[in-house]
Amino acid sequence: MDAFTIVFWIITLIWFTVSLVKDNKKTIDAVQASGRMMGNMAGEIIAILFLIGLILTFIPPEAIKQYAGQSNYLATTVIFAIVGCITLIPAFVAFPLAGSLVVSGASIVPVVAFLTTLTMVGIVTFPLEKKEFGAKFALIRNSLSFLFALIIALVMGVML
Repeated sequence: MDAFTIVFWIITLIWFTVSLVKDNKKTIDAVQASGRMMGNMAGEIIAILFLIGLILTFIPPEAIKQYAGQSNYLATTVIFAIVGCITLIPAFVAFPLAGSLVVSGASIVPVVAFLTTLTMVGIVTFPLEKKEFGAKFALIRNSLSFLFALIIALVMGVML
C-alpha cells in the first residue's frame, strides 16, 4: 500500500472510533445497514464485472491497441465519447473497464473521453431530463458537457 492509502485508512479508523465513542448504537446500525446495501449490490457488481471480463475476452488486446491506441486519436476520441454518451452503466463499473482498456493498449485520451461523457452526458436519460428541466436546458447542458468532456480528455492526454 502506498502512503496515501495508509493515511486514508488511519483517518477512517480515527473517525470510526470517534463515531463509536460518540454513539455506539448509531455507528453499529450504520455499519449493518451499509453491509446489507453491499450485500444487495454484490450480485449486480459480480454480474457487471463478469460482463466486462466477457467483453474483454472476445475483443482481443491487439484490436483494442490497434483501434483505440494507435489509430487517429481525434476520431477515436470522438467515437469513444459518443459511446460514453449512449452507455448507461454505473461509474464504479466504468472505472475498472477503463483501466482494463488502458492495460490492453488503449490510449488514455479516448478512455478519458469515454469516462467523462459516461458520467456527464446522458442520451438515454435525456427524455427524463427534458421533462424535468425543459428541452432547451437539457440540450444546452448535454452539449456543453460533451464539449467539456472532449476538452478534459485532450488535457489529460497532454498531462499524462
